[in-house]
Amino acid sequence: MELSGAHQTIGLYKEGINQAKEASEIFERLGHTVSQAHCLIKLAWALYWGGQFDAAEEAAFHAIELLPEKGQQFQVCDSNRVLSRIYRSKGDTEKAIHHFEVALEIASTLDWPDALFWLNHDLAVLLHHEGRFDDAHAHIERAKSHTANSPYNLGCAMELQARVWHGQHRVEEAKSEVLHAADIFDKLGAEGAVERCRGFLQKIETSLAAPGQSDSNCELLRILLFPARIDSSL
Repeated sequence: MELSGAHQTIGLYKEGINQAKEASEIFERLGHTVSQAHCLIKLAWALYWGGQFDAAEEAAFHAIELLPEKGQQFQVCDSNRVLSRIYRSKGDTEKAIHHFEVALEIASTLDWPDALFWLNHDLAVLLHHEGRFDDAHAHIERAKSHTANSPYNLGCAMELQARVWHGQHRVEEAKSEVLHAADIFDKLGAEGAVERCRGFLQKIETSLAAPGQSDSNCELLRILLFPARIDSSL
């Protein structure tokens, strides 16, 4: 099970899928249903990252069925988070938002700052994709309120804020915000994030030269899902 998670982290999804399946089968034979559910959640994430959305959906729901009503809130939250990602990828916005909200309610009740940050961040990405800018801004502010112990997360929230403003043609505000994000990432030595911000600054300069241009929604989803991948286990 742990090897499955490790392989997912470095992008070896096929290996992660096979190991999660094997671990799940072992725990099923032993009658350890909670451990089997944990493996199925790992499997759902591996299948999701591997683009096998229907199989990922099935694994996540099976995990929820096996989990007891009490004592496994973290796993239920994680299951709903991966379901929200799955439905977003399948284009089912209504179901995606529903599972985001279920996960947010659990994380809020138990006060999990990191989970609350990423759930609000991911939901803001989806809402921006849907053109619901005010709602996206609201969730970005909520995400920022859970960054006290994570400068990296704050940088990610600021970068997302800049991209939403850019989508609204608030170009100067977007430029200022992404510069602040890049400064945070630079101080942390997060070179990939710095390069991402530099690339976005180039887009902003293009927008200033040719008003009316903005990020495509598909590109926004591709770029902004990357930072969340490092925290796929909440």
